[in-house]
Amino acid sequence: MDNQVFKNISKIIERDAKTATYKFALLRGVIDIIQDNSPYIKVKDDIVEIPLGLLIEKWLIYYFPIFESEVEIPQINGKNIKVAFQSHFKPIIDHYAIRGKISVFYNELRIRGIATEINLDFYKLVQKIKETITTMPMRYIGRSISNDYYSIFNYSSAKFKNDKKQNSQWLVDGCGIFTVPKDYFEAFKILGSFISGTDNILFKWAEFSVNASGKVLTTGRIVNEILKFPVTERDVEASKKLYIEILAKNGSVSCVWSGSNIAKYDIDHMLPFSIYKNNDLWNLLPSSPPTNKSKLDKIPSLNLITKQKELIIHYWEVIHQYQTERFMNELQISLLGNYTKNNWQQSAFSQLLQTSKYLIETRGYPEWQY
Repeated sequence: MDNQVFKNISKIIERDAKTATYKFALLRGVIDIIQDNSPYIKVKDDIVEIPLGLLIEKWLIYYFPIFESEVEIPQINGKNIKVAFQSHFKPIIDHYAIRGKISVFYNELRIRGIATEINLDFYKLVQKIKETITTMPMRYIGRSISNDYYSIFNYSSAKFKNDKKQNSQWLVDGCGIFTVPKDYFEAFKILGSFISGTDNILFKWAEFSVNASGKVLTTGRIVNEILKFPVTERDVEASKKLYIEILAKNGSVSCVWSGSNIAKYDIDHMLPFSIYKNNDLWNLLPSSPPTNKSKLDKIPSLNLITKQKELIIHYWEVIHQYQTERFMNELQISLLGNYTKNNWQQSAFSQLLQTSKYLIETRGYPEWQY
């Protein structure tokens, strides 16, 4: 990888023109998708293709708490000037204001689908975000290092329908793809956590909003809003309770890591929630309390996961039997990607191994051996 790529990224962050937070949101979104190790990412020669819908989903999550905030957090320079899609967001925020706010919105987007009564409003919002991403930051990012438009990112559109089932898969299927040069993809993959961490993107975003507010707001307050995550402890506990209820119907329970029969058990995030931020049912597995305590926030080794393959898939099939739609929706987005749902067990397990390897070898998280 050419060191010039890293220099270019630094120039883009520091020197590219900034009139709104779009650039920060685009870079953060791309980095987050890469750090998620999305199964939809396709490497083709010297470019990498990524569904634009995944990026739109990130923007929905980033901007929801900002626009929902009781205190205005400016996202664009200029008095009383609003972000292009801010007014489109209002009916969505209003709808969820009395229904659990961003957490319920995120759960419906990922699992059940957006409520039918706001389908048209949500469709218009997604269209506007798509238009904003592709005509603003994607067009102009890289102008500090090149005179060309779309010098780093490019996109290919697709026919987008206002379907009744509006969820994450709908976004992936209907919004087309965007591309990034492979060198930049590799740089984001290796250094993404530093680029989008508190040393750079998020604080640059916060600093922008502080200055745009005339320094009325504080960096800390803005960062707190920007960093809100849609999955709360309450959501985690609800999923664990559901899992326990299903296991109770299934009879005996074995620790997924040791294979031993256990009377008492914890519901463990196979890929730790603190690292992977994933509360999907496929990522929740029964473990003996001592084993769970030993594992903590470590990543199970590839050898251990392979050794316990049969038991992992067994629990997946148990959950699939009782929560088919939710389980498969979550599995498709996180592990299956474009793979067919036929023989989903093998395809999902292969991606699980790849994600674990990525977290251990590329991102450097500690490996755990039972």
